[in-house]
Amino acid sequence: MRSRIPVAILVLVAAAVAAGWWFDLPGRLGWRQGQGDTLTLYGNVDIRQAELGFRVSGRLVEMKLEEGEAVTTGQVLARLDDRPFQDSVAAAKASVGARQADLDKLVAGPRAAEIAQGRATVAEREADLENARLAFDRTQQLRQSGNAPQSTLDQTQAARDMAQARLESDRQALELLLEGSRAEDIAAGRANLAAAQADLATAETSLADATLKAPADGIILSRVAEPGAIMAPSSVAYVLSLTRPVWIRAYVAEPDLGRVHPGLMVEVVTDTRPDRPYRARVGFVSPVAEFTPKTVQTPELRTDLVYRLRIIVDQPDEALRQGMPVTVRVPKGG
Repeated sequence: MRSRIPVAILVLVAAAVAAGWWFDLPGRLGWRQGQGDTLTLYGNVDIRQAELGFRVSGRLVEMKLEEGEAVTTGQVLARLDDRPFQDSVAAAKASVGARQADLDKLVAGPRAAEIAQGRATVAEREADLENARLAFDRTQQLRQSGNAPQSTLDQTQAARDMAQARLESDRQALELLLEGSRAEDIAAGRANLAAAQADLATAETSLADATLKAPADGIILSRVAEPGAIMAPSSVAYVLSLTRPVWIRAYVAEPDLGRVHPGLMVEVVTDTRPDRPYRARVGFVSPVAEFTPKTVQTPELRTDLVYRLRIIVDQPDEALRQGMPVTVRVPKGG
């Protein structure tokens, strides 16, 4: 019995030590500190890449950069053969010119010479009608005296009626000339011109898309295609690693969530330069809890719920590489 008492005491002491180690685990791992102390979080520099390609299809004629070269926003990276796109632009411009001419013609209406011609035609028809009436009157008198057959009278009457109809037709044509183009025709001409201009804009956009430009500052990670390849809109030519802005992805446990908020200034430290921290600020706090990610968790913390943070570094340099592990220090009173 006496020999068992020391053993029991040792077991109790070991259990107490283990319990203290367990409950203090989050604090020693940096997940949780006292409210008056600096809160230490762990994360990684976000990996931000863009797969660059053309929005149009065509034959690749030029790849300007190699892997590892730095690029700036708007820098030309690659080109497609743009001859087909230039032809499309030329055809669209010709169509716009034709539609514009049609619209100008409708808006301007008939020319003065056309109106004068219409009036002359009406005058001619009036003279024809007067002659036809005189011929009919003479034939009618001769018929009444028995000196003209009925068939001749019928012919002169038909000629008079035809002259009258032609005069009315030419008068209406003159009225149309004087009124000008119909409002509906002008509206249709404007719509046709707008459609042609839209086709031209589409052709010019396709021509511009035949040149691939860098969307942001970065470094070429991969050169995927080579000149001569036929590129589809879904084909990738380059993989670009973005250098600005630099974001840190970190996680905070729920008990410390009240110490972190958007706009909070923090320090970011790397293992290579622990004595030169970077100034940063919290840009985003996830409103949804999630399980501790595998990149930062330990077997004991896999069931803990944390909140994701996005931390923006104010003045990053080349020492901050994508995917690099970093330490985030939230100052006292954060």
